[in-house]
Amino acid sequence: MRYDAVMKKTQSKKSGLELLGGMTAEEFLQTYWQKKPLLIKSAMPGFSGLLSPEELAGLACEENVQSRLVSQQRGKWHVEEGPFEEARFLKLPAKNWTLLVQDVNHHLHEADALLRKFNFIPYARLDDLMVSYAPDGGGVGPHFDSYDVFLLQGQGQRLWRISEQQDLALIEDAPLRILKNFETEQEWLLEPGDMLYLPPHVAHWGIAIGDCMTYSIGFRAPSAQELVSEFLNYLQEKSTAQGMYADPQLRQQPHPAEIGEDMLQQVSCMLIDMQWDKTDVSRFLGRYLSTPKSYVNFDQSDYMDEKAFRKRLQQEGISLALQSQMLYQGDNLFLNGEEVNVDNAVREQLRQLADDRQLPAGFDATEGLVEILHEWYLDGYLRFS
Repeated sequence: MRYDAVMKKTQSKKSGLELLGGMTAEEFLQTYWQKKPLLIKSAMPGFSGLLSPEELAGLACEENVQSRLVSQQRGKWHVEEGPFEEARFLKLPAKNWTLLVQDVNHHLHEADALLRKFNFIPYARLDDLMVSYAPDGGGVGPHFDSYDVFLLQGQGQRLWRISEQQDLALIEDAPLRILKNFETEQEWLLEPGDMLYLPPHVAHWGIAIGDCMTYSIGFRAPSAQELVSEFLNYLQEKSTAQGMYADPQLRQQPHPAEIGEDMLQQVSCMLIDMQWDKTDVSRFLGRYLSTPKSYVNFDQSDYMDEKAFRKRLQQEGISLALQSQMLYQGDNLFLNGEEVNVDNAVREQLRQLADDRQLPAGFDATEGLVEILHEWYLDGYLRFS
């Protein structure tokens, strides 16, 4: 496998992205996305992180935050699930452990802003920003992911070892998906602001060189089985099949335990009526891809009447809450797993809200739009900018 590396360079094309070393999004998608790794030196010059190790540990102590503590002791891997007590971090050894915190973009505005820099990939594929801290030697072992990931280095240095090996056998009974036989094909040392892109199933192993923090931008890739199962659940919810099985022309059959051809034919006809089209798939995807993760909670806003809401809306603008996911397909809009039915007069502004995740102060707020936004604000789906 050929591994590419680019240095940040003077952009010869106006559409080039500094984040991608000056290449355009189209060039990246055509050459690298789901095809081969890419190392970008100085992808974000001056970047050293968004929060300190102490602040990350503080997040890991909160009830509504998903976190893990991974350590290697005497050659064996161990995983602890958060939330943690503060005292737990005082008992950790000097080396060989990692703290990982998921969905930091749900809790930190700066983290959400960093995630949105990757909007050259559709939001329907963008998952979360995970932040990890490790002292010297820390990591989660050699492994592979089933999704794309950008690994942006914050403070410190991390050595990344990469392999396109076909042997993906895992260590048995390990609490993590650790590769049994990892063979390094190439390695890179990432410093603050450097970034590594890895397609799915490329084996990799990150090792902290001294204290370091890494910002992982992950993308969701549901399995075919998951999509089929969830779509069948969706069809079941919208099914309006009528009638009951009946057989007024039933004939005695020689073998009572046999399922007869007449029954088979009748049930086949009943099931054939269960059909779907592209619109059903669109509505399913909108609901499914915008549904919050099971552990996400929305804090309802303090009550504000619609008149006061309208006044503040014009003064400050409005933003999606950090946990909110809003998508659209054609005329269909979706917010946090629900389909939104709106008039044409407000649809374009709601699409803008989905794309930009905010509506600025002073925007044209019609009565119908204010009513919708007011309801979402009270539900905790929106926050004043």
